[in-house]
Amino acid sequence: MLEDLYGGQMVMGAFDPIQVTVDQFFGIEINDFAVEVAKTALWIAELQMLDETRQILSMWIDPLPLKTNDNIHEGNALRLDWNDVLPANECSYVIGNPPFVGYSYLDEVQKQDRLDICGKGSGFLDYVACWYFKAADYMGDYRIRAALVSTNSICQGLQVDMLWRPLFESGIGIDFCWRTFVWNSEATDQAHVHCVIVGFSRLGGEKTIYDSEGHGHKAANINGYLLDAPSQFISKRSKPLCDVPPMAQGHKPAEHGCLLLSAKERDELVAEEPGAERWIRPFSMGAEFINGDDRYCLWLHGITDDELDELPLVKQHVDACRAWREAQVKTGDAYRYRTTPHLFKVCNYFHDVPYIGIPKVSSGRRAYVPMGFVTDGMIPGDKLYFVESESLYMFGVMQSQFHNAWIRVVAGRLKSDYSYANTIVYNNFVWPDATDEQRGRVEACAQTVLDAREAHPGASLADLYDPDKMPDDLLAAHKALDAAVEAAYGGDFHGDEEKIVAHLFKLYAEKTGGK
Repeated sequence: MLEDLYGGQMVMGAFDPIQVTVDQFFGIEINDFAVEVAKTALWIAELQMLDETRQILSMWIDPLPLKTNDNIHEGNALRLDWNDVLPANECSYVIGNPPFVGYSYLDEVQKQDRLDICGKGSGFLDYVACWYFKAADYMGDYRIRAALVSTNSICQGLQVDMLWRPLFESGIGIDFCWRTFVWNSEATDQAHVHCVIVGFSRLGGEKTIYDSEGHGHKAANINGYLLDAPSQFISKRSKPLCDVPPMAQGHKPAEHGCLLLSAKERDELVAEEPGAERWIRPFSMGAEFINGDDRYCLWLHGITDDELDELPLVKQHVDACRAWREAQVKTGDAYRYRTTPHLFKVCNYFHDVPYIGIPKVSSGRRAYVPMGFVTDGMIPGDKLYFVESESLYMFGVMQSQFHNAWIRVVAGRLKSDYSYANTIVYNNFVWPDATDEQRGRVEACAQTVLDAREAHPGASLADLYDPDKMPDDLLAAHKALDAAVEAAYGGDFHGDEEKIVAHLFKLYAEKTGGK
């Protein structure tokens, strides 16, 4: 501002250009050393700004003596009344960088903080969510705007409904956001934290969305997923919203390595006990599915006691599983299945038929979460979802940009990786109302994707879907599939994901009556 008004001019006479000073800043730090660091940082910033001001105005400004700064308070920001630090009617802005602690890593004190601030039903909220509720309460009806650096998980998956629904209902709106970016610290053992910046208030006004590179554009509305789209909330749903087969999570082994086998262990067991081969199946969690790693399991459904007695080595595995399960916590799954030590945890949806496999976790760098048909009897583990279907149409829609764009918005994340969930992603996905001709086109394009994969023998899904090395023929097949699915939705979005997701949210609102 001073540069615009006075840059290049010498200012004479009685004039005080300093309108912002350290005594206008108030803060809370839980650590006494951090309090002193914050005070020192403010002084340094003030001296730097004074130096720049001197250069702009060509006038001497004496930086000494340093002003006393008693406005940085030591204490737990979630337990202090912020009005005791600065009355809300005197505050203009709240800014902060609250602790980055995921909900599964909270200690008992932090869990109590979250319960006190966020209320019941907040068990899947990250710690940072407490500061949003605290700030919203502090704002009241005063003209205060806030902006917090946060873990990006508060704008993904289950946390969106838990955090933003009550805030929006209280009159809070998102004024601006900076979408996911990686915050690298200067520490030698730095952690790459995936963050967002969210500005919010009850004041309304112009809204801006910034991408990870800082390029901004105006938005009509910013919802809890940081999209220019209606403020819909995607909650867990036990059954699909559309008329499609159910998706289920694979079997939880709960066997401490007793029923799972590496390729080497499988070969050694069969060599010593050939009769065991009929009871061994391929097995996969999501990682093996993507990476193409061979893994096996003892699949003993239907085995009789007499048949098991004839396989002493297999029986050793079962006995070891029984002993381990009996030693586990009595309230857990493992102990519950101690009387059936030859079986994994029961998955009632599994019928031992061909299915489409969907990995629970997949790299966020991929444009498409790799999915595929399983027809060799492979048993899915609990990190692999499955839909019992041989439909090319289902595979095509799920493997398309439309479904993957939906994943990118509503799925949870593990750091930057997608964390797929049937109850959030699949069950809430609105399928296109396609004509027979459109379905046929999707099926043909889906088959082309499968053919392109087959054209690269020996390549795993991880290899094929590496964004830096994806084969040209596979990428072209996917682009054709994307266009076919887009046509089935009756849209003309030219692959623009923001428009695609906005359309899916619109369809979701229509399907659910806006609930």
